[in-house]
Amino acid sequence: MSELKLVGICGSLRNESWNRKLLHEARAAFGPADYAEGDLRLPLFDADLEAQGTPPAVTTLKDLIRSADAVIIACPEYNKAPPGVLKNALDWLSRGGSPWTDKPVAIVSAAGGRAGGERTQFALRLMMVPFRPRLLQGPEVLVARPAGEFDDQGRLANERYARQLGELMQALRREALHARA
Repeated sequence: MSELKLVGICGSLRNESWNRKLLHEARAAFGPADYAEGDLRLPLFDADLEAQGTPPAVTTLKDLIRSADAVIIACPEYNKAPPGVLKNALDWLSRGGSPWTDKPVAIVSAAGGRAGGERTQFALRLMMVPFRPRLLQGPEVLVARPAGEFDDQGRLANERYARQLGELMQALRREALHARA
């Protein structure tokens, strides 16, 4: 059997975002896999633009997700919700057949507030319902006040968060292997 294919999606475009760091930690905790990160730098969804043909960046992202055995979404919380760039990507991905159907998906978040992105995860889970992925329910990884939870190398220093992330990634691995069987 070939190596699992894992796709990561970061809801923040910033290279040094806490969620990108959390995504890298999740990738490591998942274990051996062929890994690729989806690019959310897509044009704003517009039916007039869609009528001219699906933009190549959208097709690339859709194909990447469709080919994955599992997906990790690291989602910041902007004004109590997922960022617009992620919502825009979901809008594009909803067109012409969903790549998410029955796909094992784990959501993690790092946010400046004391809840660590709990609202953004709740909202994102609602947004994902029409796509019918196999969303893992837990353990929830909600890294609160992330500036104090990562070390100078960008590694997750908090043992409790690292343990929860490890448990979630092992559950995601099991789901991916089960889906393949």
